[in-house]
Amino acid sequence: MSCGEPHETDCSEVLGHLYEFLDREMPDSDCTKFEVHFEECSPCLEKYGLEQAVKKLVKRCCGQDDVPSDLRAKVMGRLDMIRSGQAVPDHDVAADG
Repeated sequence: MSCGEPHETDCSEVLGHLYEFLDREMPDSDCTKFEVHFEECSPCLEKYGLEQAVKKLVKRCCGQDDVPSDLRAKVMGRLDMIRSGQAVPDHDVAADG
């Protein structure tokens, strides 16, 4: 996804770290780079807006539900695998239990 224009921060970097940006789990300097990118790149801004809306909807609908600690650990483990580029098993996280 890209608007076709060159940017200081590449679209793939922005989209690859979008959830870290949404969750404010990155340094302020990186957040600033992403904000500048969103001002320049409407496709990335649209993707950011969509993901932000989904996150708010999930929080509103499911924010009060307690997540079993073993499920949380499995999901976090899979996210770590994805972020590190490791192969992730094809089967569903919930099917492991």
